[in-house]
Amino acid sequence: MHKLIILRGNSGSGKTTVSKELQKRFGRNTMLISQDMVRLQMLYAKDAEALPLIIQLLKYGRQNSDITILEGILDSEVYESLFETAVKEYGADIFAFYYDLPFEETLRRHATKPNRAEFGEQDMRRWWKEKDYTNVIPEKTITRDMSISDTVDMIYNAVTK
Repeated sequence: MHKLIILRGNSGSGKTTVSKELQKRFGRNTMLISQDMVRLQMLYAKDAEALPLIIQLLKYGRQNSDITILEGILDSEVYESLFETAVKEYGADIFAFYYDLPFEETLRRHATKPNRAEFGEQDMRRWWKEKDYTNVIPEKTITRDMSISDTVDMIYNAVTK
C-alpha cells in the first residue's frame, strides 16, 4: 500500500490531533512523523537542522509502513526538498492537506490544548504564515468549519477509496 498523508498548517490548527486519530483509525503499521517531535524533542534543533532526519524518516516510512503520516507547520520554502523527496518516494500515493484557518481560530484552538502555557499569541504571530501552500504537491484545504471527526473521515475515505 505505502501511502503518505501530509497535514500542514499554522500552529494551533489541529494537525497533531487529527494525525493521532488517523493513526488509530488506520491501525498497526501506520507511522506518524511529527515535525515538532523530531525538531523539538528528538533534536532540539531549528527547521533546517531537522530536515535531513525528517527526510530519512519519510524514506523509512515508505520502506516499512503501509501508511505514513507527516504532520507539522512544515514551512513550504524551508521544507521544499522534503516535499520533492515525498514525490520521488510515494509518487501519486500522496494525500496532502493544508489547514487554511484564520489566525483567531488557531488562537482559540490553541487555548484548548494541554500545552497552551508553553507558548502564546505573540509566538504564534511570529510563526504565522498566511496561505503557505506548497507548489510541489497539490493540497486539499481544511477549513475551520470542519470538525475533527469530519476531517479524519474525509482523509481516511480519500486514502482508502
